[in-house]
Amino acid sequence: MNFNGMWLPEDQDPRMQMGPTRGEKECLVGYLEHYRGTLALKCDGLDAQQLATKAVPPSNISLLGLVRHMARVEQSWFRRVIEERMDIPRLFQDEDAGFDLPEVDEDLVRASHDLWEGEIAHAREVLDRTDLDAVVDVHGEPTEVRDIIVHMVEEYARHCGHADLVRECIDGRTGQ
Repeated sequence: MNFNGMWLPEDQDPRMQMGPTRGEKECLVGYLEHYRGTLALKCDGLDAQQLATKAVPPSNISLLGLVRHMARVEQSWFRRVIEERMDIPRLFQDEDAGFDLPEVDEDLVRASHDLWEGEIAHAREVLDRTDLDAVVDVHGEPTEVRDIIVHMVEEYARHCGHADLVRECIDGRTGQ
């Protein structure tokens, strides 16, 4: 169905139901949630082979690869950096940051989405109990948590742009 180039009618888009934000933290987290939701929408309704479709050779970017990569990014920033749990091995360390896919089937898709959603749930818990002014060590540099959230928004925004192009290559679907 076509909604003037949109994925959904605006009143059915879960990202548009939040209402106005109040305060810096709610605003930053709201943008982060918006982009998390955008990546989920871009994957919606596709089978395993479509999710594994690569955008433009020689790139190995696929929607499933983006989901796996963002699970890695969420884990790295929220568990390893903010919680200072550097003893946790990085996800997909030997798999090109999540973009190299093993045999793709519905089980891999389900496991990848579960992993990503689990890392998002953990990140939400971390943000609920962490002040934006908290300072953590990022490669030897003291960094405020607010900067990490802004980086996460940037990371998702960039990869949602990739997701737009991949989805258009798969089925021509564009918009929101």
